[in-house]
Amino acid sequence: MTAIKDGEYTATIYKLIKDGQYVEAIHILNGQLQKHTKSRAALSLLGYCYYHLQDFTNSAECYEQLTQLHPEVEEYKVYYAQSLYKAGAYPEATKASFVLDNPSSHTKMVKLQACIKYCEEDYSAAKSLLEQLSQDDPDYVYNMGCLLYQDGKYEEACKKFMSALQVLGYVPALSYNISLCYYNLKNYPQALKYIGEIIERGIKEHPELSIGMTTEGIDIHSVGNTLVLHQTALIEAFNLKAAIEYQLKNRKNTQRLRPWPQKLEACNVKELDPVTLHNQALVNMDTKPSEGFEKLAFLLQQPSFPPVTFGNLLLLYCKHEYFDLAADVLAENAHLTYKFLSPYMYEFLDALLTCQTAPEEAFRKFDEMNGKLTEQLRKLAKQVVHLRPPRCPLMKLSLFLSQLLCIGLCLFFYVHHRYIVVLMAQAKIYWNRENFQMVEKIFRKSVEVCNDDDTWKLNVAHVLFMQNKYKEAIGFYEPIVKKHYDNAEELMRKIEKEEEQISYDDPDKKVFHLCIVNLVIGTLYCAKGNYDFGISRVIKSLEPYNKKSWSSCQDTSKRHNPQQQNRDFYWSQTMSHTSTKFHSNQTCSFSVNLPHNSRTAAESTKLQLRTQAVILSVSRSLVLTTISTTESLRELRNVEEDVSVTKPYGKEVPAIIEQPLDEIHIHIGKNTVTYEARLLKALFYEVIGWNK
Repeated sequence: MTAIKDGEYTATIYKLIKDGQYVEAIHILNGQLQKHTKSRAALSLLGYCYYHLQDFTNSAECYEQLTQLHPEVEEYKVYYAQSLYKAGAYPEATKASFVLDNPSSHTKMVKLQACIKYCEEDYSAAKSLLEQLSQDDPDYVYNMGCLLYQDGKYEEACKKFMSALQVLGYVPALSYNISLCYYNLKNYPQALKYIGEIIERGIKEHPELSIGMTTEGIDIHSVGNTLVLHQTALIEAFNLKAAIEYQLKNRKNTQRLRPWPQKLEACNVKELDPVTLHNQALVNMDTKPSEGFEKLAFLLQQPSFPPVTFGNLLLLYCKHEYFDLAADVLAENAHLTYKFLSPYMYEFLDALLTCQTAPEEAFRKFDEMNGKLTEQLRKLAKQVVHLRPPRCPLMKLSLFLSQLLCIGLCLFFYVHHRYIVVLMAQAKIYWNRENFQMVEKIFRKSVEVCNDDDTWKLNVAHVLFMQNKYKEAIGFYEPIVKKHYDNAEELMRKIEKEEEQISYDDPDKKVFHLCIVNLVIGTLYCAKGNYDFGISRVIKSLEPYNKKSWSSCQDTSKRHNPQQQNRDFYWSQTMSHTSTKFHSNQTCSFSVNLPHNSRTAAESTKLQLRTQAVILSVSRSLVLTTISTTESLRELRNVEEDVSVTKPYGKEVPAIIEQPLDEIHIHIGKNTVTYEARLLKALFYEVIGWNK
């Protein structure tokens, strides 16, 4: 910064403050404070700048010095108490608030003490303090709404916030609170309406935040945690919008939601607010698990963090099978167990960790949990049936009974989801032991409760498949597929689209889903004699050749050997996520499934071998029938080209996966896809008589 001339310090500092350049102003003021340690003006302006940068600890230190130097100024006492409250030093803030003995400051003292009690989760004390205020005071209405929200009375809270909004006019925090109430009432359109208003006004009124700005090729910088940023409620609004998109299963929209590049892209972990940091970790856990674990662990070490952080970290460790780490976190943070884990969650995690050392004991614990949940489901089912009217078009439910029925159904599905989670964890114990008969037995016992659940049906299909009961398995698989896709073409387009996205994200990654589908289709058509279409699908399955020549590709032209498949069970577990504003934390649930059934390289031979077997079959049929036709010659030329193109990419790919104990091993030069491609081409020329 250029040197400031004598007599221009005051004008320069006030201009910097007016322009929001608080960091530069602080630098100048600190220099002046070193020369004049008791300067009232310097301390006052420093406290103001620190407060607007949300550096409340330094702000409190400045105002503390001012209260000692100028005890007659009541405003400094108020600012000191507020800074301590904002810094999270609640006992100190309470003590400082009692110093406000001026009658004119009494109302401010009561409001501040009520806020402190709210943050300390002493809601009854907060309510008692608020009742000392006039009921016409907008802050009374506002804060009573917060207390109603905390009690789960979302409709009443929403009305309070609406009333305060009519008196105070547009306040971003109030609009956010209203959207939060609608979110908890599952009224997502109304919630998105108020979120949209917050974002629209933020873009219009604060262009310096560059919300939604395209930043490709531009150096970007963080806007910092300024008071302006906090007052816009933009961070909270984007977090809540992400939560709604996640609940609606719009996972891609959730990942694309970024409040602004400067805030989420360019800043470091410590600069992000806890809720945003938590949600980033949760949303990107599938693609960046290491970063996700690092963020959640970092949050857990902070004085305050979203309440669901502890449970989510434990669940995610278990999801990725880091059971030792989960056990360590649970042991090191025993004091957090009763505060942040529900009895159900604690019992579930306890049983899950017990699986690693005592599977039988874990099975018993899961069985006890599901016994309790089954009883709850039966009671709730009876209540729902009792509330439903008889099948008569003239019978209508009253508004009160309709609300009771809605609540009953929500509770039923909530408990049912928990039942499914516990059931899958219980069945996984025997799945890992490859005791599929026992897994099937467990599922059959749960038919009464789960026969309409897709997760249950899918896992039943997996178990039947592993026991070679293919027809029965298809009976469970087919309705699930048809439920999401009307026809095969739609399903193939979906697979192709997903593979394109994977290739875009990771160009070197090899994917075989569409390849397998095309190979199976081509093989079936060739088996029926439709070689024209069949061979085109087989050749298409190998494109591009550099990504399809791989030894771990499945042998899909014949039946799988289920005994050789990896036993990754389809396991569902609820995750949680926080979206907050005002003075409290709000929890919403994310549903995350564990990996689906997958297969290992040990079961596979060579995709190229199966393909080339089909090619030989086609070649033989064409030659033995009518080789003189143009159509046949075209098909043969396609076959030749396919075999030729395969050669360059198969030098390092083994054609047969040999067993380590085999006495006779294939020559290393012959056990490659390139060698077999050359051999097939030679046989091909011999069949058509090209070398004669």
